[in-house]
Amino acid sequence: MAPINPGRMTHRWDDELVVFHIGMTVNRWWRVDQWMPLMSDMPKMLRELSVDADSGLLGFTMLLGARGPYLVQYWSSLDKLYAYASAPTQEHRPAWTRFNRRARSNLGAVGIWHETYVVDRAETIYVGTPAMGLPKATAVVPIASRHDRARARVADGRTGPAPTAAATAGTE
Repeated sequence: MAPINPGRMTHRWDDELVVFHIGMTVNRWWRVDQWMPLMSDMPKMLRELSVDADSGLLGFTMLLGARGPYLVQYWSSLDKLYAYASAPTQEHRPAWTRFNRRARSNLGAVGIWHETYVVDRAETIYVGTPAMGLPKATAVVPIASRHDRARARVADGRTGPAPTAAATAGTE
């Protein structure tokens, strides 16, 4: 079990950040032959991405919605996300081809969706939780008194808290 961070924590990330949501909707739950193969493709892709330090995948969280499972993924760049999605030798492209073939033969049994966000600024707070979400994908850092409020955290940095006062001394 992951250790619990007892204090007020946030994330630290100063580079490009892409948040990618991808999910499956099970429209006909009795058509296991349609949704189970699709569901079994995602672990292969996540394993492939997780072992490749240059893939661009920073981390992910799997969730379960009312219509099926979905993932929130954190990527280091939009280019790396697109490169993975279109690479013919990696798991995604063949899985996408298989899904389209199944979807055409049984319209409406299962669906997929995704949303892509290029993030300029992000604010996070986690109190009394293990590392999860964006801090787990990037870096977990304690909230300094200067960043005690959400407004200060989101105003000071692209996707993380601003440098310490010592680092910015003499810049005003």
